[in-house]
Amino acid sequence: MSTIMPDIANHTTAQTEGTLDWVGMSNIEMPIMLTAKGESPRMVSAFVDALVNLKDPQAKGIHMSRLYLLLDQLSTDNELNYQSLVSLLDGFISSHQELSDNAKVVFHFDYHLRRKSLISGKQGWKAYPITITGRLDKGQLAIELAIDVRYSSTCPCSAALARQLIQKAFKESFNDSNNVDLDSIHEWLGTTDGIVATPHSQRSVAEIKVKLNTATTEFPITDIVNLVETALQTPVQAAVKREDEQEFARLNGQNLMFCEDAARRLQHAMNLTSEFDDFWLKINHLESLHAHDAVSITTKGIPGGYLP
Repeated sequence: MSTIMPDIANHTTAQTEGTLDWVGMSNIEMPIMLTAKGESPRMVSAFVDALVNLKDPQAKGIHMSRLYLLLDQLSTDNELNYQSLVSLLDGFISSHQELSDNAKVVFHFDYHLRRKSLISGKQGWKAYPITITGRLDKGQLAIELAIDVRYSSTCPCSAALARQLIQKAFKESFNDSNNVDLDSIHEWLGTTDGIVATPHSQRSVAEIKVKLNTATTEFPITDIVNLVETALQTPVQAAVKREDEQEFARLNGQNLMFCEDAARRLQHAMNLTSEFDDFWLKINHLESLHAHDAVSITTKGIPGGYLP
């Protein structure tokens, strides 16, 4: 004997009337086949937020299962790229007829890249946290790609103070010598008495958000990673032999950076590319000297664009 199931969302009205900016689901666990520029399509384990607005003040609610099923169809039958993301947003709105005219979807996942060591040529995996956000607001499309890139930063002030102590130690060690020979200095520099101080450095994170333009067909994840790591010169490493560690120490010494320096380096590099309509940067130096972090934030600075 068949039974008609009640549909509360469709056949009842809101107890208190009012429109809502976003309604939906967050942290949906789902495998997604991702197409990124220059890379073969690959499966990523994503957490997804799926949302629409509720513009009817009397409607009880949206149809969350419709959003989920559209996501499930993308997961099982399609690949996530620029065009499929646009189609997904269109589907969110068309599945809600008179209820919604705005849609948003957010994908969070780690993207693994093989990265080569500095000298030895060894390779290892590095994970880059990625967020892809698509919004369709009354027909206006915006697609954003966000990436976190980790690197090392060495403090210029600390380096100067360490050099001063090394100079002092040198003067004290050789002050009584009338003739200082090169071999003696060379040997002294290789001891802990010679290098009496080292500057402090710390693991740091560059957070980058870019708005993709309509000329984009694939997500430029590797392009952004390469741009950031090339600009900063001191990305954290995967596989490391002694020669790689020594080169990493040299690069840190030749690329002393306050958070302001790192932000300006990236700002300059981002301004040289036409692939993005807008960008937002946040530099985080996770201080080893202080109990707090040093941060710097900047944007492309276009009218109506990202705000700091």
